[in-house]
Amino acid sequence: MPVRAVAVTTTALLGVALTAPLSHARADEAAGDGPVVVAHRGASGYAPENTLAAVDRAAELGFRWVENDVQRTRDGELVVLHDENLARTTDVEEVFPDRSPWKVKDFTAAEIARLDAGSWFGPEYAGARVPTLEQYVHRVEHNHQKLLLELKSPGLYPGIERQTLKVLANEGWLDRRHVAGRLVVQSFDADSIRTVHDLKPAVKTGFLGTPAVSELPAYAEFADQINPSHSSLSMSYVSSVHAFTGPHGRPLEVLTWTVNDAETARRVAGYGVDGIITNKPDVVRDAVD
Repeated sequence: MPVRAVAVTTTALLGVALTAPLSHARADEAAGDGPVVVAHRGASGYAPENTLAAVDRAAELGFRWVENDVQRTRDGELVVLHDENLARTTDVEEVFPDRSPWKVKDFTAAEIARLDAGSWFGPEYAGARVPTLEQYVHRVEHNHQKLLLELKSPGLYPGIERQTLKVLANEGWLDRRHVAGRLVVQSFDADSIRTVHDLKPAVKTGFLGTPAVSELPAYAEFADQINPSHSSLSMSYVSSVHAFTGPHGRPLEVLTWTVNDAETARRVAGYGVDGIITNKPDVVRDAVD
């Protein structure tokens, strides 16, 4: 089943220079009846998560869907980073030693642009930067990829839903071609996803979690996908989700996370999930093929 799935622009944030276009990421993950494979934070098993290098690595491996996380800086820029804290994936403690606890929301975009977001993963990625959302979608477009965008901790960033949609619109990602098959917005926050649906009903949305089956009719009013952890899944739950019709008139879908080994990939594929989110997309692809 196919997935239905105040800007500060600085060259330093880009990190990796845009090269000649990559060959089209092959769509083998969309072939046949198997689940779509989504590269979690890019191909984060092989490159530093949520960087442009991870997007490119996913493309090189042949994957069209990438997932990312969006947060907001102190001065209102949307950046792509998973943790609310900058310490795990950047050198913020060295660059700004007196700025503990190093929350994303406490730093400006220009300050975050100074940080090395690659060395923690490996010396070959030294100098990779935290991309802005604008830069990230440019790279995804450049690579002919598709985007599963997560609004991270939206309660910390009032209005981030409208702001994210504005950036996507400005970059051409809310036209018919993109919303029909290249974009899904998801979150653990049901109210945030409902807001996205209310603001832009054409955009496909996903709720991260495992709502009770009795609650699924309410979620089906504003979410096209129910995206649970693989540890919470069963075949009966997937079947129950599929029995409901989402806001775009199609059965609700299930994308599960984060699956990084072949055995688990085969297990959840056997449940009938529509997609598998993974740090190692090649491992999952080989398992479910």
